[in-house]
Amino acid sequence: MTVPLNLLLALSFIMVLAGVSSFVFLLSLTPASVRPTLGTRGLNRARALRRGGPFAVAEPLVRVLAGWLASLPLDPVRTRVRRSLVRAGEYLGLSEDELMAMSVVCGLALGMAGLLVCRVLMLPRLLVACALCLGLVGPWFRVLAVAQACARSVSRGLAGSVELAAMCMGAGLDFPGALRRITDSAADPNDPVNEEFGRVLQEIDLGHTRRSAMEAFATRVPIDQVREFVNSVVQAEAKGTPLASVLTIQAQTQRLRRSIAAEETAAEAALMLLGPMTLIFVCVIVLLLGPVVVRFTTGGFGAP
Repeated sequence: MTVPLNLLLALSFIMVLAGVSSFVFLLSLTPASVRPTLGTRGLNRARALRRGGPFAVAEPLVRVLAGWLASLPLDPVRTRVRRSLVRAGEYLGLSEDELMAMSVVCGLALGMAGLLVCRVLMLPRLLVACALCLGLVGPWFRVLAVAQACARSVSRGLAGSVELAAMCMGAGLDFPGALRRITDSAADPNDPVNEEFGRVLQEIDLGHTRRSAMEAFATRVPIDQVREFVNSVVQAEAKGTPLASVLTIQAQTQRLRRSIAAEETAAEAALMLLGPMTLIFVCVIVLLLGPVVVRFTTGGFGAP
């Protein structure tokens, strides 16, 4: 009875070992993802590698893991990740699989660091799971934060850029020439508005129609100001309306929208301050009446 059991255990161990070895061998044959060298992704990747830092060190490992993840059926997840990366301006030149691989790398790194800290400081092991989850979602939250920052910067600077484009077109330039003038004379080439106008010009130079280039701009920055600007340009081109006057009206409308948004934010700030002011008032009352209550409860007001 014992010999067949030992034989069964040995065969099971050999089968598991063979399966793991085959899986590792197949992973070793999977090529790493190709590093981007062209377009916006290639430019952002080159900038990130020149800056150095943790990403430059982990980039080869991220590409290897991305090659392994490419064979997994994760198309719905890739669609959402692709949309977020586009809105974040092709952050670090990452692809969908590379962002998921970066999440895995960060999760393992923080998990190991949390395990080491828990062993040294004798902390609960639950912190290891928290660190692992934080590392897994950290890169995703970073991409979302970059996308929101880009949208906020475009929302703030679009009105001035549209007004400059209207002035340039009033001086005799066409629409692409006005955008090129704005991007060439920009004080900050890395400003999100200038970068988006530069991408519109690149797509037009590559043969895309003005409508498709502007609609791609609205896809990359899905905010109301950009949608209105793109719709006005597309409709003016379709109906033959003078684009300079349309851009002037758009600039005035967006400035009015910003003023209204600032007034709404100021009104909300007053309501948000109501809670802290109430707490401060309660603390002052407690400080003033606290000693009186203590003396009254301890009989301090009695006759000498």
